[in-house]
Amino acid sequence: MSITYAELGELREGSYIVIDGEPCRIVEISRAKTGKHGSAKVHIVAIGLFTGSRKTLVGPSDQRVEVPIIEKRAGQVTAMFGNTVQIMDLETYETFEVEKPSDPSIADKLAPGKEVEYWVVMGRRMIVRVKE
Repeated sequence: MSITYAELGELREGSYIVIDGEPCRIVEISRAKTGKHGSAKVHIVAIGLFTGSRKTLVGPSDQRVEVPIIEKRAGQVTAMFGNTVQIMDLETYETFEVEKPSDPSIADKLAPGKEVEYWVVMGRRMIVRVKE
């Protein structure tokens, strides 16, 4: 698995975390002060990278959590079929298929021949942006 570990208290908004096996981007983070009997609590709200679902996590600030390692790669769109985009990696020349992004600002720019930035996260691939 392409993951590493961090403590909840070290994470910031915009960083990434694994919740229920799903890589997520943190959109909101709040900390509660240390109580009489224990450690400070951290409340995290995150959005799943692949599902877009909202997930929350509450725990002590010293709790160790999984953080996905994101590999950023460049590729070129070779073909498009419905909801699937075929991409060729510009370093390895490997071709593979990924799901078309749900974000219309990215999906509308996709066309054969266009260069894209894609991420490999926990063995899954996603298109992040179309290079101009």
